[in-house]
Amino acid sequence: MEDDPVEVRKNKRSALIAAGENPYGHAFDYTDHVADLEGRYGHLGDGDSTEDAVAVAGRVMAKRVQGKITFLTLRDTTGDIQLFCRINALGDEAYAELKDLDLGDWMGAFGTVMRTRRGQLSVAVERFELLSKSIRPLPEKFHGLSNKEVRYRQRYVDLVVNPEVRSTFEKRFKIISAIRRYMEDNGFYEVETPILHAIPGGANARPFETHHNALDREFYLRIATELHLKRLLVGGFERVFEIGRQFRNEGMDPYHNPEFTTMEAYQAFTDLEGMKRLTRGFVQAAALAACGTLKVSYQGQEIDLGGEWRDASMTELINERIAEPVDVSMDRAELVRIARANGVGQIEDAWGNGKIIGELFEAVVEDTLVQPTFVCDHPLEVSPLAKKKEDDPALTQRFELFICGHEYANAFNELNDPIDQAERFRAQVEAKDLGDDEAMGYDADYIRALEYGMPPAGGVGIGIDRLVMLLTDSESIRDVLLFPHMRNEAL
Repeated sequence: MEDDPVEVRKNKRSALIAAGENPYGHAFDYTDHVADLEGRYGHLGDGDSTEDAVAVAGRVMAKRVQGKITFLTLRDTTGDIQLFCRINALGDEAYAELKDLDLGDWMGAFGTVMRTRRGQLSVAVERFELLSKSIRPLPEKFHGLSNKEVRYRQRYVDLVVNPEVRSTFEKRFKIISAIRRYMEDNGFYEVETPILHAIPGGANARPFETHHNALDREFYLRIATELHLKRLLVGGFERVFEIGRQFRNEGMDPYHNPEFTTMEAYQAFTDLEGMKRLTRGFVQAAALAACGTLKVSYQGQEIDLGGEWRDASMTELINERIAEPVDVSMDRAELVRIARANGVGQIEDAWGNGKIIGELFEAVVEDTLVQPTFVCDHPLEVSPLAKKKEDDPALTQRFELFICGHEYANAFNELNDPIDQAERFRAQVEAKDLGDDEAMGYDADYIRALEYGMPPAGGVGIGIDRLVMLLTDSESIRDVLLFPHMRNEAL
């Protein structure tokens, strides 16, 4: 029976401590990353050596012992390099300690740069230090593991052994940085608003609840940043944005996670057209930062993020897909018949024409919108925070951006009439009383803020996680979240 590898490593740890050595090291002053050495010594020919002293640090990913020579592969944050270790250079005692290192151990090494006869850039090690002992062995078959839940749960291992996963998250960081830089370059201030809300608002969603002991009252994790950001417009800020976490106590699927990241932005004195320009701008900036091009591939579909994007009304798009034309003002019974004939399932008695139009759009149009499309003129019933269209008050000045059959951004000509807003909040309260647990509450303080006057404004929110999925060709939102929510682990 083979020894338990964890117990073997624990025994090595104990032996080091007994010998007066610290198996968990100290600060290590490395001189170079692997990528730096590759760039600086790419010219070395096979068999060439230098007297250039360097210090590198990283994790041991491979070990090959050949008598008096041992080859280690050291991985740092930029790549892998070979450590060429000889007993003649290290001495008998240190060489024996080096051979006793395990895969996964962290170490620092001092030596000179060389290239082996086989063409491998290496550091000829003169001395080394153990920086952290790995007790649990890295899995041999973690790469391509069919049970992705194990990889999501143990993301720390996933990042070590699957370089492409690290690349996905490096792109995520670049995308967020590019959006932030674009917004700041266009005169927006980045602000921070509360995560704990007394009244859930800014979206239709089921919130998480928590109890504030000091105030002895219930609070909700925010479902959107909208209402606080628009309060800042009232206060005189002209352009504000926030990149932050939202929380919705709802289901999980490849495009939804209870905790997710958005960017919301609000700009005074502009309108929906201004939000379309802004949205194209930061999406294109993100694409260039992550991919270097505006033509990207997502799950086998080629997407062109360049140029102008299509702009169409919700009913226009529906009528392109069904035989009988619909509009929000038609007879409800006739609209119900058409909706049921075109795949809309259960239709609630409380639904008006606007809600039915929204469900019909979801059933027959969404999946067909592959190239970037601004879907406009949403019904008032499903847009409680958007301004009404002046020529058709049953519709609103709103767009949603769809790509590859999914919504990526949502924008309004922001409602700044406090009387109109109060009426819509009351309608939301009535819907909640009828059992709609995703309806918003009545936010009296927000109404008071609007009563002081909010300038005409446009606003937009975009799901950062979905955008990262698009720009990294990831099929699930959990592929782009470092630590996605999981069911309890069976230990």
